Amino acid sequence: MKNISIKAMIPNMLTAGNLWLGVLAIISALEGDFKKACIFVIVAAFLDGMDGKAARKLNASSEFGKELDSLCDMVSFGAAPGILAYTIFLNELGVAGLIISILFITAGAFRLARFNVLNITTHFIGVPITIAGGFLALVMLVGSNLSSIVIAVLTLALSYLMVSNIKTPKF
Repeated sequence: MKNISIKAMIPNMLTAGNLWLGVLAIISALEGDFKKACIFVIVAAFLDGMDGKAARKLNASSEFGKELDSLCDMVSFGAAPGILAYTIFLNELGVAGLIISILFITAGAFRLARFNVLNITTHFIGVPITIAGGFLALVMLVGSNLSSIVIAVLTLALSYLMVSNIKTPKF
């Protein structure tokens, strides 16, 4: 097995930080601290942007890092926002709200799997899960007075956009 330098570990440590924040967001949501949970998702998005930049700058990109990033993104931008949406808003809709929450998480998983398989470098196909999950968390943070129907429609729209064939630019 190849020795891994500290330099090569930095991007993966940032990715792990993304995961930790996603888990903390879920725990905070379950404890009823919704504002903190939303903030954890938003900060995780910042770390998610930093890990790729660090990997490129340090010439430390790897298949391992790519797979780790997707797994962590599933927690931070799929499961955490889906659970948050359910616990804050969608639970008011009963089984329909539960299904919408699970659809968001499922669409995120499909989005990440497609991203890893296609390996397109010029653009994204569909809205990235980081954007969808981060946006949903931001809306819930600033729109606490929104109705459960508005959040349901937004969650469904973001779910569709993640699995759509819309070309999204890479920045």
